[in-house]
Amino acid sequence: MTIKTLIVDDDPAHLSMLQTLLKDWGHRTETASDGSVAVQKIKESPFDLVLMDVRMAEVDGIEALQQIKDYNPAIPVLIITAYSSVDNAVAALKAGAYDYLTKPLDFDLLQHTMNKALDHKRLETENRALKLRLPPDFDPSNIVGKSKAMQELLNLVVMAAPTEATVLITGPSGTGKELIAQAIHANSKRSKGPLVTVNCAALTETLLESELFGHEKGAFTGADKKREGKFMLAHHGSIFLDEIGDMPLSMQAKLLRVIQQREIQRLGSDATHQVDVRIIAATNKDLAEEMESGRFREDLYHRLNVMELRLPGLKERPEDIPLLAGHFLHQHMEKNRKTLHGFTPQAMDLLLKYDWPGNVRELENAVERAVILAAGEYITPKELPLKLESVDTEESPAKASGLGQKNLEEIEREAIAATLTQTRGNKSEAARILGITRATLHKKIKKYVLDNYS
Repeated sequence: MTIKTLIVDDDPAHLSMLQTLLKDWGHRTETASDGSVAVQKIKESPFDLVLMDVRMAEVDGIEALQQIKDYNPAIPVLIITAYSSVDNAVAALKAGAYDYLTKPLDFDLLQHTMNKALDHKRLETENRALKLRLPPDFDPSNIVGKSKAMQELLNLVVMAAPTEATVLITGPSGTGKELIAQAIHANSKRSKGPLVTVNCAALTETLLESELFGHEKGAFTGADKKREGKFMLAHHGSIFLDEIGDMPLSMQAKLLRVIQQREIQRLGSDATHQVDVRIIAATNKDLAEEMESGRFREDLYHRLNVMELRLPGLKERPEDIPLLAGHFLHQHMEKNRKTLHGFTPQAMDLLLKYDWPGNVRELENAVERAVILAAGEYITPKELPLKLESVDTEESPAKASGLGQKNLEEIEREAIAATLTQTRGNKSEAARILGITRATLHKKIKKYVLDNYS
């Protein structure tokens, strides 16, 4: 995508030089020789970035900056001046400038600062889009992940949610399938209706049928009054059928009829009732294998699998482990009223090397336990569960799966880059989330050439 930049300077030679330089960097440029002209151009056409001198004859850069920010606060503005002054810098930053540069310009620094400003704008745009998609009572921070696998999954969620399609969420236990179901419902046209959850593995066949479809008084022993089922409770909303792979075959046939005819029949009644419900199902089982073995109906599978969303296991996205660990650390610090600064490098190393068979749920439990046990300022290996402490670095999951030191360094680099992006280059915050000192973070940034992220 071509970046459109407005250059504002009353020095024709400097204006021409900047225009040539930015065109070489791939920018599409427009120019203005005065602040008032710049403001008018901003109102007439969209720009990705503004590069503006402070000292101009009629309307100076600070005044123009204030007018630009009043009109469109999302546009990043870089202020340039030959008069290096703390007062000017403070005035520019207070008025909303992204950064402040002095003449003569360091072109490498200029390009780096412009790229940072554009990245900042992109992140703000993405955050606003996410807030528009999710209602205020849904916490998007619960879905944490910058890995390619998670970003691809969330893109599918965004595409599937506004439709009426039945969704099948698959993946190992503990990966957060219910969170994805909540996100789908929250982003759907049914978001004002209820989201009703049923765990199909937690009930006997008779109780599951009663739970789903309801029952009449006297339908079975203990049924002392009529009861509405979860399908009726979910009318005009969504129903989340968790662990659908554990549903008995006889119940599968009844569920298939509900999907096909959009009507339910209470236990003990011959009457049918229409229901308007979107079905979201989830399973940790391989339904193709279940069909082959005769434990799952093929016709029901095809009805459910209109849109499949597969949640990756944690070992498939190890670069998300530092982000998730930091997220759970802050969550449980608040819950337990404790203050910690993060994880020691040794503790984070154990988190990265462990296989996490219980996935995100197991990681959260490990972090919560560590927060409760932590006596110092950082979580150390001794606060982590014994099974993590006993990980043999020579026989770690990374080595067992063919990953060498190079791959662990790649994971560390991606984790640091993702955290710096998340904190918008705030090194102190990034170091706190990663559980390392600021000095160590600086060394890592230099080692992995991550200056563009900071």
